[in-house]
Amino acid sequence: MSLQVLLLLPLSVLVLLLCAVCGAGMGFSVVEETLQEKCINLDASQNLDGDGFYQDGDVIIGALINVHNLAATPDLSFTRKTELASCVGTWSLCTDVFGRIIFYKRVLNFFQEHSVHWVQAIVFAVEEINRSPSLLPGVQLGYHIMDSCSRYPQSLMATMSMISGGNKTCGTTRPAKVIIGDSSSTQSILLSRTLSPLQIAVISYLASCPCLSDRQMYPNFFRTIPSDAYQARTMAQMAKRFGWTWVGAVVADNDYGRGAVQVFEEEIKGMGICLAFFHTLYREQLAKDVARAATTVQASSARVILVFSWYVDVEGFLLELMRRNVTDRLFLASEVWSTSAYLLANPQLYTIAKGTLGVALRSVPIPGFDAHLQQLHPDRYPDDEFLRTFWENTFSCSLTKSTSKAFQNALPPCSGRESLEGVQSPFTDTSHLTVTHNIYLAVYAVAHALHSLLACTPQNNSDPKIKLKCSSLDNITPAQLLQHIGQVRFTTRSGEEFYFQDGSMPPVYNLVNWQRAPDGSLKYVSIGQVDENQLIINESAISWPGDSGKMPVSVCTSECPPGTRKAIKKGLPVCCFDCLLCTEGEISNSTGSIKCYRCPQEFWSNSFRNECVSRETEFLSVRETMGITLISVAISGIIITATVAVIFLYHKSTPIVKANNSELSFMLLLSLKLCFLCSLIFVGQPSLWSCRIQQAAFGVSFVLCISCILVKTIVVLVAFHSTRPGSSGLIKWFGPGQQRGSVLVFASVQVAICAIWLSVSPPLPHRNFGIQGSKVIIECTVGSVVGFTCVLGYIGFLAVVCFLLAFFARKLPDNFNEAKFITFSMLIFCAVWIVFVPAYVSSPGKYSVAVEIFAILASSFGLLFCIFVPKCYIILLKPENNTKRFLMGKA
Repeated sequence: MSLQVLLLLPLSVLVLLLCAVCGAGMGFSVVEETLQEKCINLDASQNLDGDGFYQDGDVIIGALINVHNLAATPDLSFTRKTELASCVGTWSLCTDVFGRIIFYKRVLNFFQEHSVHWVQAIVFAVEEINRSPSLLPGVQLGYHIMDSCSRYPQSLMATMSMISGGNKTCGTTRPAKVIIGDSSSTQSILLSRTLSPLQIAVISYLASCPCLSDRQMYPNFFRTIPSDAYQARTMAQMAKRFGWTWVGAVVADNDYGRGAVQVFEEEIKGMGICLAFFHTLYREQLAKDVARAATTVQASSARVILVFSWYVDVEGFLLELMRRNVTDRLFLASEVWSTSAYLLANPQLYTIAKGTLGVALRSVPIPGFDAHLQQLHPDRYPDDEFLRTFWENTFSCSLTKSTSKAFQNALPPCSGRESLEGVQSPFTDTSHLTVTHNIYLAVYAVAHALHSLLACTPQNNSDPKIKLKCSSLDNITPAQLLQHIGQVRFTTRSGEEFYFQDGSMPPVYNLVNWQRAPDGSLKYVSIGQVDENQLIINESAISWPGDSGKMPVSVCTSECPPGTRKAIKKGLPVCCFDCLLCTEGEISNSTGSIKCYRCPQEFWSNSFRNECVSRETEFLSVRETMGITLISVAISGIIITATVAVIFLYHKSTPIVKANNSELSFMLLLSLKLCFLCSLIFVGQPSLWSCRIQQAAFGVSFVLCISCILVKTIVVLVAFHSTRPGSSGLIKWFGPGQQRGSVLVFASVQVAICAIWLSVSPPLPHRNFGIQGSKVIIECTVGSVVGFTCVLGYIGFLAVVCFLLAFFARKLPDNFNEAKFITFSMLIFCAVWIVFVPAYVSSPGKYSVAVEIFAILASSFGLLFCIFVPKCYIILLKPENNTKRFLMGKA
């Protein structure tokens, strides 16, 4: 209990509690006798006999109704004795621009007309029971209804007055045997703990804190409303259903609000839902708390706000948000304001409150209650202070017994002909009875328990060995009544069975949605229900906030789409995360995935990383641009080579063709054609035969080509050296037969190398998964690196020898020195293949094949152009130089 409560709690109450606890051995009768006979003044700070509404009877039911919302703050300066402020405030006259009276309002506190509705529920239920021939026959129930003022000091003082039977004159009123109330969980906790030693039952109609379900802590507490645990669980289920993972909370700063948030946080564990913020509203500093909460809501990305608070506090909060133009939030309303007619009737809230989803108490009709309300009149209940105030508010007239002289003087007197018949107002509307029905049930629960007590029959126990003590009207004790209330079970007038489940009502709720009516006002519409833990919602009937009509998205971070994974942000709740794209070769095919999964080897992730697809096979295809280009160049080389061969064949009898050893020239042209042709084998999808043939064909073709050039070079050297004295025999030793034999010998060495290579470790087609992840590179492995090196090495060896010999013969006296052109051709050839090696090793996939083809074509064209283009130039364009005299340099 807070310091303020201790300061405001009269010392006599503490003395009573001390006596009750310490004197427990004497039994409750001693305490009751003290209360009844010695007339202890339990509310010494002020006499409360004249407050509230009292109706005498054989058994008195005490009731606490928060008719006023807030009492004035007491003076805690400690300069004088602290007195509790009255719940009744002053009135302020409001006029229009012409000076006419418009309305009157409380300055210090707020009069709640719906609470008068609740008061009349008690009056109606007691009168109905007193008229019943079957329930409590011969017993007249009475009631003592007092204003709790929505604050625990006033609530506790009123309770002390009711259970003591009054303080002005002993015996003027009977003490209450049971207390119905209070509306607040905090006040109910205080009452239960205070009255527990006295074994006086407390039956609340609106206190829903889950903490009050603890029967060890609150054995004398009962309620006709379900615990907030079910309500908070329902809201958590709604958040999960609609995908709201980032939810804010604004609650009353009491056990009702804090208890609801605690249950909500427990429910959302493991659901992936987080609480974005948590603010409390304390009524004594409401303006400050509302401003602070509104600032947080405005800055937060949460679009769904959980609100557990009294409707007056909710109004202040919503109006502050409206003032800041924050109108795109959806509010989850607790049962205490989800069906508030006061809020629904406020035009300032039409925009911001549209779309509100709420958990509402089940509405049950009370037969005859509407007629009772329409027949109300202050003359019928002259002692009902609450009805008099309501009457003056409704008809803007003054009754002679008005408690406020300022108000009485400001209004014209009532004529006495005022009537509620035909008046359309929330007070006379009995179509949605929720809390009113809870109060009605509480009165009937007391009546049935009292009936059981007087009839000596257990209500829900069939064991004949268990007998309850009988009692009579003269010696009924609160302890006996408490025992019977816990076992009460009866059928209501609507045909439903009523009983207490751990002191509470079984959880049954309606789900409501605030929607625009045709006239632009707000109304709540039922969109579903909650029965035990089953949530039933008609989503198509929901009207969402805003003009778009779409369900709001309330997340800290939007769920990671397929193809990404969650990465928790350090220091933030689990609902706040980054979405990282899955790496290549990994996928996530569901929304909100926390990890990515590796695709099987034959598959790869698509561009969206949400599906494994078959890897694309890659090779140098005849259908792609690069393959077509290389094939075109190779075919061009073949055509050019064939054209040169035709030219040479046509002019084979000319000196320039004869001088260059026509037989070797034709063999060289044939080998060049084979070089161009072998490049075509490299294009296309590698297969077993293509992998084996391409390298062998390449090696043999080039060796044959280089061998022809080498022999031609040797012939040039021998021919010029044979002109020297004593050297005429050289040409005989290297005649046409030796030349053809030399070419075959040089070529046979390469054939032998290729044969050994292909037989020991031949090249094979291979599916390479490691070069480009999304593609399968189909390539030919070299098989034996040694074999491939030997093939290239032998070609290189012949080319180097040929280059050196041609280099030595480049300055021989001749107008057409073929050795000079051979030197250039070998220089190009060697340069191409020297560059080829690093380029081939570093090129991935099909590009390595393209590099090899390019090297074959470049070197082949180099040999073709350097050796044969000069000759073709003379044959075709300079025929006058195609003479032996010119070639010998004698022209």
